[in-house]
Amino acid sequence: MLSSTNCWMCLVGLVYLVAGLIIARRDLRAARGFDKLVALGCVFIAAPLAVFATEHFRGARFIMNLVPAWMPARLFWAYFVGCALIAAATSLIAQKFVRLSSSLLGLMWLIFVLTLHLPNVATHPKDRIMWAIALRDLSFSGGVWALAGVHTQKSSPEKSRWMILYGRIVVAIAVIFFAVEHFLHPEFAPGVPLQKITPTWFPLAIAWGYIAGAILLAAGIALLINRRPRMAATSIGTLMTVLTLFLYLPILIMAHGGTTPLITEGINYVADTLLFAGAAFVLASALPKHLNFATVTTKIVK
Repeated sequence: MLSSTNCWMCLVGLVYLVAGLIIARRDLRAARGFDKLVALGCVFIAAPLAVFATEHFRGARFIMNLVPAWMPARLFWAYFVGCALIAAATSLIAQKFVRLSSSLLGLMWLIFVLTLHLPNVATHPKDRIMWAIALRDLSFSGGVWALAGVHTQKSSPEKSRWMILYGRIVVAIAVIFFAVEHFLHPEFAPGVPLQKITPTWFPLAIAWGYIAGAILLAAGIALLINRRPRMAATSIGTLMTVLTLFLYLPILIMAHGGTTPLITEGINYVADTLLFAGAAFVLASALPKHLNFATVTTKIVK
């Protein structure tokens, strides 16, 4: 059975998703081909943020256990992050104060990496899950900082270039790591490779690990060397969107007959994968469609 927390997480996420699609309809009509998905980048970030904000509000006493023990007022920080997430989601959906919200959102994820994930990596350096979580949140920060860079171009072109460069590099590093993990452990659910095993009912379950790995490796290398980076970022976002719809959403639907923790896990996987898609799409929106590598490198050096 769905708990009240699960119900609220799904409801709030759906409200933000539908509202975002309605508000973005003009951009969708103007876009062509895969650029229609790129136009949904902010929506794909906002809806998961709303889901996680609800989880912070409804399960604050559980979330507070994730706050480092050395920090005072741990319950306060659980609620504070929930407020920050819902504020950022609202900003991205309404397309208001995007530069501020995306900059702060990127900073928040970077703080998570530095204070939560890197200590876990240092404690368990051989644990691939710890590395994957750290790189996932680092790539989230890179995506939204690239978005902030787009909104900084007029006021500070040099700062904008460095923010977009940061986003491109950290997303590239993350997806290359994920690609290698997919080749080493194809039995784990594709996308962000965590502890979830691909269900046996999913067609060609093991093959999808290799397919996702190949796409992520090619796209990650292209991003890293700055060759057709917009196409590469769009490919990553498209893969994550497909996985959200055809793997993780069915997993969530089939979990409804199980326990509450299993359902919550399903919701989190859907939101996480969609959020990664959004981060890739907003990065794509910050990158030019046709790029001369030598020209951009010269500009960055200058």
